[in-house]
Amino acid sequence: MPRRILQGVVTSDKNEQTITVLVERRFKHPLLKKTVRSSKKYRAHDEANQFKTGDAVRIIECAPVSKSKRWTVVTEASA
Repeated sequence: MPRRILQGVVTSDKNEQTITVLVERRFKHPLLKKTVRSSKKYRAHDEANQFKTGDAVRIIECAPVSKSKRWTVVTEASA
């Protein structure tokens, strides 16, 4: 099964080798037919501490790194 790749914005880089990424998805409401924005935060492993708050990044699923980290940063997303 392919690993998921998500794109989002870094909201926190306070922890060592960890960033918090806010991923927003948009979908059409099934009944109202209105576009709905939904967001979720993921904690991702950043080995080199190179990403800062506000950066757009891509994250990929991986084996658990810690209790809350199941994602790794792949690259900086092209805007």
